[in-house]
Amino acid sequence: MKILVTGGAGYIGSHAVVELQEAGYQPVIVDNFSNSQETALAGIEAILQVKVPVYRIDCANVAALRGVFAAEKDIAAVIHFAAHKAVGESVAEPLKYYQNNVGSLLTLLQVMGEFGVDKLVFSSSCTVYGVPDALPVTEATPTQPANSPYGRTKQMAEDILRDMAGANGPHTILLRYFNPIGAHASARIGELPLGVPNNLVPFITQTAAGLREKLMIYGTDYATADGSCVRDYIHVVDLAQAHVVAVRRLLAGAATERVETFNVGTGRGNTVLEVIHAFEQASGQQLNYAIGPRRPGDVPAIFADATKAAEVLGFETKTSLADSLASSWKWQQALSMSE
Repeated sequence: MKILVTGGAGYIGSHAVVELQEAGYQPVIVDNFSNSQETALAGIEAILQVKVPVYRIDCANVAALRGVFAAEKDIAAVIHFAAHKAVGESVAEPLKYYQNNVGSLLTLLQVMGEFGVDKLVFSSSCTVYGVPDALPVTEATPTQPANSPYGRTKQMAEDILRDMAGANGPHTILLRYFNPIGAHASARIGELPLGVPNNLVPFITQTAAGLREKLMIYGTDYATADGSCVRDYIHVVDLAQAHVVAVRRLLAGAATERVETFNVGTGRGNTVLEVIHAFEQASGQQLNYAIGPRRPGDVPAIFADATKAAEVLGFETKTSLADSLASSWKWQQALSMSE
Protein backbone atom coordinates (compact mmCIF):
# COMPACT_ATOMS: atom_id res chain seq x y z
CA MET A 1 0.00 0.00 0.00
CA LYS A 2 1.25 3.49 -0.87
CA ILE A 3 1.73 5.91 2.02
CA LEU A 4 2.30 9.56 1.14
CA VAL A 5 4.85 11.11 3.51
CA THR A 6 4.96 14.91 3.47
CA GLY A 7 8.26 16.22 4.81
CA GLY A 8 9.65 12.76 4.10
CA ALA A 9 13.22 14.00 3.63
CA GLY A 10 13.26 15.65 7.07
CA TYR A 11 14.59 14.26 10.31
CA ILE A 12 11.60 12.28 11.54
CA GLY A 13 10.14 11.84 8.06
CA SER A 14 13.24 10.11 6.65
CA HIS A 15 13.28 7.61 9.50
CA ALA A 16 9.55 6.98 9.05
CA VAL A 17 10.10 6.32 5.33
CA VAL A 18 12.69 3.66 6.20
CA GLU A 19 10.42 2.00 8.78
CA LEU A 20 7.42 2.06 6.42
CA GLN A 21 9.37 0.41 3.61
CA GLU A 22 10.78 -2.22 5.95
CA ALA A 23 7.24 -2.91 7.24
CA GLY A 24 6.06 -3.69 3.70
CA TYR A 25 4.50 -0.36 2.70
CA GLN A 26 5.47 1.80 -0.29
CA PRO A 27 6.34 5.30 0.93
CA VAL A 28 6.11 8.27 -1.44
CA ILE A 29 7.99 11.40 -0.35
CA VAL A 30 6.79 14.99 -0.78
CA ASP A 31 9.28 17.63 0.39
CA ASN A 32 10.21 21.16 -0.66
CA PHE A 33 13.65 20.85 1.00
CA SER A 34 13.25 24.14 2.84
CA ASN A 35 14.36 22.49 6.06
CA SER A 36 15.96 19.28 4.79
CA GLN A 37 18.75 18.22 2.47
CA GLU A 38 19.06 16.03 -0.60
CA THR A 39 21.65 13.90 1.22
CA ALA A 40 18.79 12.36 3.25
CA LEU A 41 17.53 10.72 0.06
CA ALA A 42 20.92 9.09 -0.54
CA GLY A 43 20.88 7.86 3.06
CA ILE A 44 17.40 6.36 2.69
CA GLU A 45 18.42 4.63 -0.54
CA ALA A 46 21.62 3.28 1.02
CA ILE A 47 19.66 1.76 3.92
CA LEU A 48 16.80 0.33 1.87
CA GLN A 49 18.64 -0.48 -1.36
CA VAL A 50 15.61 0.81 -3.26
CA LYS A 51 14.76 4.21 -4.69
CA VAL A 52 11.74 5.80 -3.02
CA PRO A 53 9.60 8.10 -5.22
CA VAL A 54 10.25 11.77 -4.39
CA TYR A 55 8.27 14.87 -5.40
CA ARG A 56 10.11 18.14 -4.82
CA ILE A 57 7.11 20.35 -4.21
CA ASP A 58 5.60 22.52 -1.50
CA CYS A 59 2.52 20.77 -0.17
CA ALA A 60 0.87 24.17 0.31
CA ASN A 61 0.80 24.36 -3.51
CA VAL A 62 -2.60 22.90 -4.38
CA ALA A 63 -1.89 22.33 -8.08
CA ALA A 64 1.42 20.60 -7.40
CA LEU A 65 -0.10 18.41 -4.69
CA ARG A 66 -2.97 17.42 -6.98
CA GLY A 67 -0.32 16.34 -9.48
CA VAL A 68 1.23 13.99 -6.94
CA PHE A 69 -2.09 12.37 -6.03
CA ALA A 70 -2.92 12.00 -9.74
CA ALA A 71 0.47 10.46 -10.57
CA GLU A 72 0.54 8.09 -7.59
CA LYS A 73 -2.62 6.06 -7.94
CA ASP A 74 -4.23 4.44 -4.90
CA ILE A 75 -2.59 6.32 -2.04
CA ALA A 76 -3.92 4.50 1.02
CA ALA A 77 -2.95 6.98 3.74
CA VAL A 78 -0.95 10.13 4.41
CA ILE A 79 1.55 10.95 7.15
CA HIS A 80 1.84 14.73 7.44
CA PHE A 81 5.19 15.84 8.85
CA ALA A 82 5.76 18.93 6.69
CA ALA A 83 5.96 21.98 8.97
CA HIS A 84 8.31 24.59 10.31
CA LYS A 85 9.29 23.46 13.80
CA ALA A 86 11.62 25.85 15.65
CA VAL A 87 10.00 27.34 18.75
CA GLY A 88 12.33 30.35 18.93
CA GLU A 89 12.00 31.14 15.25
CA SER A 90 8.22 30.97 15.51
CA VAL A 91 8.31 33.68 18.19
CA ALA A 92 10.38 35.87 15.85
CA GLU A 93 8.48 35.01 12.65
CA PRO A 94 4.92 34.00 13.56
CA LEU A 95 3.40 34.71 10.15
CA LYS A 96 5.81 32.28 8.50
CA TYR A 97 4.58 29.55 10.85
CA TYR A 98 0.87 30.22 10.44
CA GLN A 99 1.14 30.39 6.65
CA ASN A 100 3.14 27.19 6.34
CA ASN A 101 1.97 24.95 9.16
CA VAL A 102 -1.74 25.74 8.95
CA GLY A 103 -1.81 26.51 5.23
CA SER A 104 -0.17 23.26 4.17
CA LEU A 105 -2.60 21.22 6.28
CA LEU A 106 -5.61 22.96 4.71
CA THR A 107 -4.29 22.30 1.22
CA LEU A 108 -3.55 18.68 2.04
CA LEU A 109 -7.03 18.11 3.45
CA GLN A 110 -8.59 19.69 0.37
CA VAL A 111 -6.64 17.46 -2.03
CA MET A 112 -7.13 14.32 0.07
CA GLY A 113 -10.87 14.97 -0.11
CA GLU A 114 -10.77 15.45 -3.88
CA PHE A 115 -8.98 12.13 -4.36
CA GLY A 116 -10.95 10.15 -1.76
CA VAL A 117 -8.02 9.52 0.61
CA ASP A 118 -9.47 9.35 4.11
CA LYS A 119 -6.69 8.17 6.43
CA LEU A 120 -4.20 10.58 8.02
CA VAL A 121 -1.50 10.38 10.67
CA PHE A 122 -0.75 13.91 11.85
CA SER A 123 2.52 15.07 13.37
CA SER A 124 1.39 16.93 16.47
CA SER A 125 3.45 17.96 19.47
CA CYS A 126 3.56 18.09 23.24
CA THR A 127 3.64 21.88 22.82
CA VAL A 128 -0.18 21.71 22.56
CA TYR A 129 -0.23 21.25 26.36
CA GLY A 130 1.37 24.66 26.95
CA VAL A 131 2.65 24.85 30.53
CA PRO A 132 0.75 21.96 32.13
CA ASP A 133 -0.63 22.14 35.66
CA ALA A 134 0.51 18.60 36.48
CA LEU A 135 3.03 16.05 35.20
CA PRO A 136 3.18 13.68 33.46
CA VAL A 137 0.66 14.80 30.84
CA THR A 138 -1.97 12.39 29.59
CA GLU A 139 -4.03 12.76 26.44
CA ALA A 140 -6.83 14.05 28.69
CA THR A 141 -4.64 16.80 30.19
CA PRO A 142 -6.31 20.14 29.35
CA THR A 143 -4.39 22.12 26.74
CA GLN A 144 -3.18 25.46 28.05
CA PRO A 145 -2.37 28.53 25.94
CA ALA A 146 0.65 27.55 23.87
CA ASN A 147 3.98 29.15 24.75
CA SER A 148 4.85 29.86 21.11
CA PRO A 149 3.30 30.39 17.69
CA TYR A 150 4.69 26.96 16.74
CA GLY A 151 2.67 25.37 19.54
CA ARG A 152 -0.41 27.35 18.52
CA THR A 153 -0.14 26.05 14.94
CA LYS A 154 -0.27 22.52 16.31
CA GLN A 155 -3.28 23.35 18.50
CA MET A 156 -5.01 24.92 15.49
CA ALA A 157 -4.23 21.89 13.34
CA GLU A 158 -5.72 19.54 15.92
CA ASP A 159 -8.86 21.71 16.12
CA ILE A 160 -9.18 21.72 12.32
CA LEU A 161 -8.90 17.94 12.17
CA ARG A 162 -11.55 17.50 14.88
CA ASP A 163 -13.84 19.91 13.03
CA MET A 164 -13.26 17.88 9.86
CA ALA A 165 -14.25 14.72 11.71
CA GLY A 166 -17.69 16.20 12.22
CA ALA A 167 -17.93 16.85 8.48
CA ASN A 168 -16.96 13.36 7.31
CA GLY A 169 -13.27 14.27 7.15
CA PRO A 170 -10.40 11.79 7.23
CA HIS A 171 -9.97 9.13 9.88
CA THR A 172 -7.06 10.66 11.79
CA ILE A 173 -4.53 9.69 14.43
CA LEU A 174 -2.85 12.63 16.16
CA LEU A 175 0.58 11.68 17.49
CA ARG A 176 1.75 14.16 20.09
CA TYR A 177 5.53 13.81 20.04
CA PHE A 178 7.84 14.72 22.80
CA ASN A 179 11.54 15.35 21.97
CA PRO A 180 13.01 13.13 19.24
CA ILE A 181 16.75 12.52 19.36
CA GLY A 182 19.22 10.01 17.95
CA ALA A 183 19.84 8.61 14.50
CA HIS A 184 19.45 5.43 12.48
CA ALA A 185 21.82 2.65 13.54
CA SER A 186 23.51 2.78 10.13
CA ALA A 187 24.43 6.48 10.68
CA ARG A 188 23.15 7.07 7.14
CA ILE A 189 20.33 9.39 8.27
CA GLY A 190 19.93 11.57 11.34
CA GLU A 191 19.16 15.08 12.49
CA LEU A 192 20.74 17.57 10.08
CA PRO A 193 19.73 21.12 11.07
CA LEU A 194 20.36 23.92 8.61
CA GLY A 195 22.51 26.60 10.23
CA VAL A 196 22.65 26.92 14.01
CA PRO A 197 20.71 24.07 15.67
CA ASN A 198 17.54 24.91 17.59
CA ASN A 199 17.38 21.56 19.34
CA LEU A 200 19.59 20.48 22.24
CA VAL A 201 21.17 17.25 21.01
CA PRO A 202 22.54 18.43 17.63
CA PHE A 203 23.99 21.45 19.45
CA ILE A 204 25.61 19.03 21.89
CA THR A 205 27.11 16.84 19.14
CA GLN A 206 28.30 19.83 17.10
CA THR A 207 29.97 21.26 20.21
CA ALA A 208 31.63 17.91 20.94
CA ALA A 209 32.84 17.77 17.31
CA GLY A 210 34.38 21.25 17.59
CA LEU A 211 31.90 22.88 15.18
CA ARG A 212 30.51 25.10 17.96
CA GLU A 213 32.65 26.85 20.56
CA LYS A 214 30.30 26.10 23.40
CA LEU A 215 26.81 24.94 24.27
CA MET A 216 24.42 27.44 25.83
CA ILE A 217 21.99 26.26 28.50
CA TYR A 218 18.96 28.53 28.46
CA GLY A 219 18.09 29.01 32.11
CA THR A 220 18.99 27.11 35.27
CA ASP A 221 16.48 28.86 37.52
CA TYR A 222 13.42 26.74 36.70
CA ALA A 223 11.62 24.77 39.42
CA THR A 224 13.25 21.48 38.39
CA ALA A 225 15.76 19.13 39.99
CA ASP A 226 18.79 21.13 38.81
CA GLY A 227 17.12 24.29 37.52
CA SER A 228 17.30 23.40 33.82
CA CYS A 229 14.32 22.51 31.61
CA VAL A 230 12.87 18.98 31.65
CA ARG A 231 11.93 17.13 28.48
CA ASP A 232 10.96 13.60 27.42
CA TYR A 233 13.61 12.42 24.92
CA ILE A 234 12.48 9.66 22.53
CA HIS A 235 14.70 7.91 20.00
CA VAL A 236 13.72 8.88 16.46
CA VAL A 237 13.50 5.26 15.26
CA ASP A 238 11.11 4.44 18.09
CA LEU A 239 9.06 7.49 17.07
CA ALA A 240 9.13 6.44 13.41
CA GLN A 241 7.87 2.99 14.37
CA ALA A 242 4.93 4.60 16.17
CA HIS A 243 3.87 6.00 12.79
CA VAL A 244 3.92 2.55 11.23
CA VAL A 245 1.74 1.25 14.08
CA ALA A 246 -0.66 4.20 13.61
CA VAL A 247 -0.90 3.63 9.84
CA ARG A 248 -1.56 -0.05 10.40
CA ARG A 249 -4.35 0.77 12.86
CA LEU A 250 -6.03 3.15 10.41
CA LEU A 251 -5.78 0.77 7.46
CA ALA A 252 -7.19 -2.08 9.56
CA GLY A 253 -10.18 0.06 10.51
CA ALA A 254 -9.33 -0.53 14.16
CA ALA A 255 -9.71 3.08 15.33
CA THR A 256 -12.62 3.57 17.73
CA GLU A 257 -13.04 7.30 17.02
CA ARG A 258 -12.82 9.44 13.89
CA VAL A 259 -9.90 11.29 15.50
CA GLU A 260 -7.71 9.48 18.02
CA THR A 261 -4.92 11.10 20.04
CA PHE A 262 -1.80 9.48 21.48
CA ASN A 263 1.23 10.76 23.37
CA VAL A 264 4.44 9.36 21.91
CA GLY A 265 7.20 9.61 24.49
CA THR A 266 9.18 7.48 26.92
CA GLY A 267 7.24 8.52 30.02
CA ARG A 268 10.45 9.81 31.61
CA GLY A 269 11.67 13.39 31.99
CA ASN A 270 15.32 14.44 31.91
CA THR A 271 16.79 17.85 32.57
CA VAL A 272 19.08 19.56 30.07
CA LEU A 273 22.02 19.09 32.43
CA GLU A 274 21.21 15.38 32.82
CA VAL A 275 21.27 14.99 29.04
CA ILE A 276 24.60 16.80 28.81
CA HIS A 277 26.16 14.55 31.44
CA ALA A 278 24.63 11.41 29.87
CA PHE A 279 26.13 12.41 26.51
CA GLU A 280 29.56 12.94 28.08
CA GLN A 281 29.38 9.47 29.59
CA ALA A 282 28.07 7.80 26.41
CA SER A 283 30.59 9.48 24.10
CA GLY A 284 33.64 10.02 26.28
CA GLN A 285 33.63 13.69 25.21
CA GLN A 286 33.79 16.63 27.60
CA LEU A 287 31.47 19.47 26.65
CA ASN A 288 32.17 23.16 26.94
CA TYR A 289 28.92 24.75 28.09
CA ALA A 290 27.74 28.00 29.64
CA ILE A 291 24.63 29.20 31.44
CA GLY A 292 22.49 31.78 29.67
CA PRO A 293 19.12 33.45 30.25
CA ARG A 294 15.79 31.74 29.68
CA ARG A 295 14.74 31.45 26.03
CA PRO A 296 11.37 32.85 24.88
CA GLY A 297 8.80 30.13 24.24
CA ASP A 298 10.42 27.42 26.36
CA VAL A 299 8.18 25.37 28.66
CA PRO A 300 9.86 24.68 32.02
CA ALA A 301 9.04 20.97 32.20
CA ILE A 302 7.00 18.42 30.29
CA PHE A 303 7.03 14.65 29.88
CA ALA A 304 4.54 12.05 28.78
CA ASP A 305 2.25 9.57 30.36
CA ALA A 306 2.62 6.95 27.62
CA THR A 307 0.06 4.48 29.02
CA LYS A 308 -2.56 4.96 26.30
CA ALA A 309 -0.09 4.32 23.46
CA ALA A 310 1.02 1.13 25.19
CA GLU A 311 -2.47 -0.16 25.94
CA VAL A 312 -4.33 0.90 22.77
CA LEU A 313 -1.66 1.07 20.07
CA GLY A 314 0.54 -1.62 21.57
CA PHE A 315 3.48 0.78 21.19
CA GLU A 316 6.30 1.28 23.67
CA THR A 317 9.72 2.85 23.24
CA LYS A 318 12.74 0.55 23.32
CA THR A 319 15.83 2.76 23.27
CA SER A 320 17.50 4.19 26.38
CA LEU A 321 18.67 7.79 26.68
CA ALA A 322 22.31 6.63 26.68
CA ASP A 323 21.87 4.58 23.50
CA SER A 324 19.95 7.41 21.83
CA LEU A 325 22.77 9.85 22.59
CA ALA A 326 25.40 7.35 21.44
CA SER A 327 23.61 7.06 18.10
CA SER A 328 23.56 10.86 17.79
CA TRP A 329 27.32 10.95 18.34
CA LYS A 330 27.88 8.17 15.80
CA TRP A 331 25.85 10.18 13.27
CA GLN A 332 27.84 13.35 13.98
CA GLN A 333 31.10 11.47 13.51
CA ALA A 334 29.84 10.06 10.20
CA LEU A 335 28.99 13.59 9.07
CA SER A 336 32.44 14.84 10.04
CA MET A 337 34.12 12.01 8.10
CA SER A 338 32.08 12.81 4.97
CA GLU A 339 33.06 16.48 4.91
